[in-house]
Formats: sequence, structure tokens, C-alpha cells
Amino acid sequence: MERQVIIITGASKGIGREIAKTLAQEGHIIIANYNKSKQKANELKAELEKQGKNIEIFQADISKQEECKKLVKFTLEKYKKIDGLINNAGIDKIQQIEDVTKKDWETIINTNLYSAFCMCQEVTPNMIHNKKGWIINISSIWGQVGASMETVYSISKAGMDVMTKSLAKELGPSGIRVNSISPGIIDTDMNSALTKKELDEIKQEILLNKIGNPTDIAKCVKWLIEDTYTTGQIISINGGWVIT
Repeated sequence: MERQVIIITGASKGIGREIAKTLAQEGHIIIANYNKSKQKANELKAELEKQGKNIEIFQADISKQEECKKLVKFTLEKYKKIDGLINNAGIDKIQQIEDVTKKDWETIINTNLYSAFCMCQEVTPNMIHNKKGWIINISSIWGQVGASMETVYSISKAGMDVMTKSLAKELGPSGIRVNSISPGIIDTDMNSALTKKELDEIKQEILLNKIGNPTDIAKCVKWLIEDTYTTGQIISINGGWVIT
């Protein structure tokens, strides 16, 4: 496969980290964005460089448009093109709706949804110019069915899925594919607060009777990059927990 220049947001941990490792192993040039997890980002860079892989790490709070601009500018100045964007950065906060503050709303929406919108806005001019490119948004099962006590998070992920469909229609004529991957429960830090009892109860609801792994998502990303005829799709990877 052609070596591509790929930006991954929220790449220092969890799903983003596994995606970065998988795509670096395929020979792609990875621009791994992180915000606060500098040590984890440096560890990822050291691990991949030791294997002779191509990776850059770039600190940016992409909930701010000016930071998105800096990340994209850095990539274009160094590599002259952007082939792919993976919007993976995300946070969650479990709380009842009456406890949600304006700050909570703004922090979650800006980190999960506005950042993805801004990154799409910044990378698409280069992709349109080149008449090719792809965008993959990492949303969530809760964006499709909603989650109790995670209303704002669910809204942000539903927004990503709708943005995926809208951009696929807008950018398709320019040769740009836009898809969304909607994971179920995945073994990451975001779900580390769940007790063994809670995880066992969830597993009983999942048809495959197991929790997902970040590699499950990374494999789907790899396939979407290689594929040339899929766009505007929300791909659910949840072990049969939810079938829509």
C-alpha cells in the first residue's frame, strides 16, 4: 500500500494509541496528537522509532480552532500533504442531567465534537486540492442508542455520526471518503472505573460474551483505509451488544 500521511487525534492512549501502532506497522507516517498525556506520547514515539517506524508527536488542545490550525500547518509544512485524518480524541463524564453544568457541556462537546469538526475543516482544503483523502471519526455506540447518565457524551457522538454522513455527501465528489466507527464497550482507560461485576453483567448482554479490544477498532481502521468504495457509513463494532 502507498505510504500515507495520517493525523490521529487523541493518539497517546487507548484506541488512538492502538490505531497509531497498527498504521505505523503498515509503513504510514503518523502524526500522533495528544493534549495532556505527554509521557504516554513520548513512550509511543520511542516504541515505534525503535522499530524504525515513522511517527511524530504533536501537543495540541484541539478543542480550540487555533490549535487545530497549528497541528495541520505543522503536518503540511513537513510532509506537504495529508492523506488521512482520524478523529479519535474524546472524554466522558458520568452524571445525572440536573448536575450537568455549562462548563461540563462545553468541555465535552468541544473536546469530542467541535474538535472533530475543526480538524475536518482544516484538513479538507489539502484533500480537495489533491482530489483524494479520507476521514474516519471514532464515535460510540451511545451516539446511536444513547446512554443513561452520559447524555452530553451521547449527544457529542451522535453529532459525529451525522457529521460523517453530511461530509461524505459534500466531499465525495472530490474523491474524499468519510466514515465513522462506532465502538461498543472497549477495554480502555475510559471504562476502567467499571467493576468486575459491572463488566460481567455487560458481557452477559453482548452476543459474543466479551469486551472489545482496541485492536478490534484498529483493524477496522486499517480496512477502511485500504477500501476505496465505502463512504458515509457508521460501522458498529460492539460484539452484537446492539444491532440496529
